[in-house]
Amino acid sequence: MNALPSVEAAVLATVTVTFNPDIPLLKAQLQALPRACVKVIVDNASRPALVTELETVTANVRGVHLLCNDTNTGLAAAINRGVKAVSKLPLPPRFVLLLDQDSEPQPGSVETLISAFQTLETEGQNVGCVGPLLRDPHTGLTHGFHQCTRWRWKRVYPPAGSPAPVPCANLNGSGTLVPVSLFLELGGLDEPLFIDHVDTEWAFRVLARGYGLWGIPSAVFVHRMGEDGRRFWLFGWRVWPARSPRRHYYLYRNAVTLMRRTYVPNVWKLWAVVKMFLTVIITATFGPLRCRQLRNMCAGAWAGLVLRGPVDE
Repeated sequence: MNALPSVEAAVLATVTVTFNPDIPLLKAQLQALPRACVKVIVDNASRPALVTELETVTANVRGVHLLCNDTNTGLAAAINRGVKAVSKLPLPPRFVLLLDQDSEPQPGSVETLISAFQTLETEGQNVGCVGPLLRDPHTGLTHGFHQCTRWRWKRVYPPAGSPAPVPCANLNGSGTLVPVSLFLELGGLDEPLFIDHVDTEWAFRVLARGYGLWGIPSAVFVHRMGEDGRRFWLFGWRVWPARSPRRHYYLYRNAVTLMRRTYVPNVWKLWAVVKMFLTVIITATFGPLRCRQLRNMCAGAWAGLVLRGPVDE
């Protein structure tokens, strides 16, 4: 990778993981990011034609660097590779912004995240990560922020633009702003998890080390959750993500894996079981590919119990 283009760029780098991305969406993301930062794309073995398009994007957008994996190493491993790369730059950035390929920061939102992090530090908070309010483009609804009490795992839905940071029990991985030094100190993301609940495990590890997580409602990112999103009513309109059978395998495998870890809060474990059963009921009643979905859910849960590795298909 080349040296940073300016001293300003040492404040921030971004790492976007791609796998067969929608190129126009990716371009929109890159153009929405601050000009004075290094932008790293880590591609997880996309189709050759798309890799060629990514190379063209890299050549035509200022400050973008492309790292290509020969195989799909998973979300966690790809992010770890990207953060390690930016940490070795001649002017290492203080912060890294972690991004999925289909998230798009709204104007000024990245700068708002950095400012909010620094303000919380000034106020004496031991800040680990901050994250934006995510808005689903299919429904127009926000995903809210996770909080928990002793017995309840819940979402709160502050209005977009609200100035008050929201203490969180978890943050969605896409849009997470974290100091590079903290990321490296905690050993990066858990690579065997591969994809789903990677951000959940990371959040609990950050909290277990005494750092805090905050959601920043004044920073808004458009974010596509799963392969699709559907509205449903449960004491207010909410978004239910639609996922492929393969994603359900990882979701169930990794949820059960996290239930075996002592630093994961018991309240999350309880509500994870509730959500897993609810997902089975909804999928069996309304979902497409019901038999495959249910088989993969069961296989994933069993794999989490016996600590099996990832599947190939």
